[in-house]
Amino acid sequence: MCIDFRDLNKACPKDFYPLPRINQLVDSTSDCELLSIMDVSQGYHQIMLAPEDRKRVSFVMTADMFCYVAMSFGLKTAGTPYQRLVDKIFRPQIGRNIEVYVDDMLVKNKKS
Repeated sequence: MCIDFRDLNKACPKDFYPLPRINQLVDSTSDCELLSIMDVSQGYHQIMLAPEDRKRVSFVMTADMFCYVAMSFGLKTAGTPYQRLVDKIFRPQIGRNIEVYVDDMLVKNKKS
């Protein structure tokens, strides 16, 4: 199922939380001998929507109306709260042995 959130995305304020720079993430792996890449499945669905915002992500299927209770893929603001969350959780390890870009994680082992 695909929901067109373009109109909602136009009305949403931008979240200015910075995403990591891809070139810096790539450069941080140059002296690593082992890399493990993980893509978090349905990571956005781990972020609950405020009850008052759920009506804004409602949709109709057949004759019934439904609404998301968790963040949905396709919302303009989905990536930044998720990045903020994983940055907070993995802060002690980021830059050392973990790099995180939204729902993609890289565990790295530097050469001895």
